[in-house]
Amino acid sequence: MAGGDALFGVRSSLKGRSWRLTPADDAVASSIARTAGVSDALARLLASRGVTAETAGRFLAPKLRDFFPDPSSFTGMDACAALIWDAVEAGSKIALFADYDVDGATSAAQLHGWLRAVGAEALIYVPDRIEEGYGPNTAALQGLHEAGAELVITLDCGAASVEPLAAAAKIGLTVGVVDHHLMDGVPPQAASLVNPNQPGDASGCGHMAAAGVTFVLLAALNREGRRRGAFEGRSEPDILGFADLAALGTICDVVPLTGVNRAIVTQGLKLMSGWARPGLKALAEVAGVTGAASAYHAGFLLGPRINAGGRVGKSDLGARLLITTDPVEARAIAEQLDVLNAERRAIEAEVLDGAVAQAEAAGLTDNDPILIAAGDHWHPGVIGIAAGRLKERFNRPSIVIGRDPETGLAKGSGRSVPGVDLGSAVARAREEELLVAGGGHAMACGLTVQSDRIEDLRAFLSEALAEAWAGAVEARQYAVDAIVHPAAIDFEFCNALSAAAPYGAGNPEPRFALADLRRTYAQRVGADHVRFTFQASSGATVQGIAFRCADEPMGQALLGSGDAVFHAAGKLKAEDNRFGKRAELHLEDLAIAE
Repeated sequence: MAGGDALFGVRSSLKGRSWRLTPADDAVASSIARTAGVSDALARLLASRGVTAETAGRFLAPKLRDFFPDPSSFTGMDACAALIWDAVEAGSKIALFADYDVDGATSAAQLHGWLRAVGAEALIYVPDRIEEGYGPNTAALQGLHEAGAELVITLDCGAASVEPLAAAAKIGLTVGVVDHHLMDGVPPQAASLVNPNQPGDASGCGHMAAAGVTFVLLAALNREGRRRGAFEGRSEPDILGFADLAALGTICDVVPLTGVNRAIVTQGLKLMSGWARPGLKALAEVAGVTGAASAYHAGFLLGPRINAGGRVGKSDLGARLLITTDPVEARAIAEQLDVLNAERRAIEAEVLDGAVAQAEAAGLTDNDPILIAAGDHWHPGVIGIAAGRLKERFNRPSIVIGRDPETGLAKGSGRSVPGVDLGSAVARAREEELLVAGGGHAMACGLTVQSDRIEDLRAFLSEALAEAWAGAVEARQYAVDAIVHPAAIDFEFCNALSAAAPYGAGNPEPRFALADLRRTYAQRVGADHVRFTFQASSGATVQGIAFRCADEPMGQALLGSGDAVFHAAGKLKAEDNRFGKRAELHLEDLAIAE
C-alpha cells in the first residue's frame, strides 16, 4: 500500500499491518440512510458490504422465505429424502454417523429430532477424534451393521470416504451422505449423495454448513412425506423448530453469514433465545449466558463447550446434549462439557505457549511465508485452535504439529490467511510423498507426517507458498469500516450497529479507528489482558480492553511509561449490565502516531 493510501499514515502498526479504510460509495450510503431510515454510520457500513438501497430491507430483516433454496436444486436431495422415508415406512433401523464438531452434532440432532417426530428412532454414532479420526471408517460401519443398522446417513462427513463406503456396500449396508466439504476425485459409493460442493450441483449453496444443508433436507423430507400422504390425520414436523440447531452449526462452522445462512442464523437465534431446548438451556446456564442469544454466545460460549467433547472427552456428548428432552440429563451433560472445556483450555494454553516460544525463537522475517511449530505429545484435539491463535498473533499461515515419539508419526493442523491457499500446498506435499496423509481447503488443512520429515515439509511449504505470500496484500492490512471520535462513542451508537447483525464470516463485526489519543490509564487484568482509557485532545475519553496481548508489543505499549500519542483500532461494544449502559472499545491494533 502506498503511504498516501494508509489510514492516518499507518503503514506498520504494532502488529506489523498497514491500515486502510474500506471503500464505500457515498451516494449509495446516503440512499440507504434515506430509504432504510438508519444512521449514516450504519448506512456506510452496509454500502461497504455491497448492500444497496433496494436490498437493505432484506439484509436488515432477512426472512427464510426470501432466501430458502428449492431442495430439489441440490443433487441427490430428493433421492436422500426418499431413501429415509423408505426406511421409516419399512421400520428399518437407521443410524446417523456424525462428525465430532458442532456442525456434525447439530446436523445429527436435527435429523434425529425429525425422525422422532415421525415416530422413528435412530442410533447416533460419533467417531473418536484420536482413535478413529475424521469421517466414516470401515470398522465403525461394520459395527453399525452388526448392531442391526440397515441405513446409515452420514452428516458433515462421508463425501471423501471412498474406501469405507465401498466396504459398506459389500456387506449390504445402505449409506446416504449429507456433507458440504470440497470434493475431488472419485465420489463415494453411496445410495444418495447430498453435497452442494459436489461437481455438477446447481443449488448455488456451496457456502452452507452441513447444519444448513440438513435443515434443507428436513424441508425435502416434509415434502416427500406430503407426496406419500404420510401426514394425513397428523401434523407435519415443524422444521422451523430446528432453526436454532441449524443456526448454531452455521455460526460455529464459520461459513459466510450471507444469503440463506444469514436468514437461518437470524431466525435461529430468535428461536434459541427462548431457551426451550433442554440441552441449550442447560449449556447456557453453565456458560453464564443470560438474555437473548447472540452469534457471540453461539460461537464463543456454547460452541466451544459442545466441541470440547470431541476434542478432549467423549465425542458423542455434544450430540447427546442436543437431542435429549430430559432437563436432568441435559444439565449433567452440560456440566460435563463445561469441565471438559476448562480442561481443553488448559491443554490449549500449554501447547500454545510452547508453539509461541518456538515461533519467537525462529526469528521470523516478513518474507517467511509459513510458521510451523511441533512438540511431543501435543494433543491433537487442540492443535487446530493453537494454529489459529498463532496465525492471529504472527499474521501468517501457521501449522501446529503434535509428535508421537513412540510411533514416529506426527499430526498437524494449519490455518491460513487471505490470499494463501494452504490446503492446495499441503495436497501437493502429499503428492510429493512428504506426507502420510493431508488435505484441506484454502484457509485450513490437516496432515499426518513422519516426525523426521517435518523439516523437509517446512522447506517445501516455504518454497511452495513464497509467491502467494509475497502477493497476500490483504493479510498485511487491517481494514477499517469507519473513523470515529471518542465523543461519538456511546451505548446508543453501538447498539444501533446491531441492526446489521448477525456478524460472523462474510459479515464481520465493524471495525473503527480513532486518531491521536493519549493513554490516561492502563492496567493488566487476568492472565494477559489490558484495560485502558484513552483521551482525545478535546477531553473526550473512551474505555476499553485489549485481549491476550499484555506480553506483546501492543500490550507493552499500553502498559509502558511516557506520554505517547496513539492511533487505535478495534470493535465497539455496547454493554448493559449492573454498571449501567455504556460502550467500550475492544482494541485489536495500535500504532504510535507520528
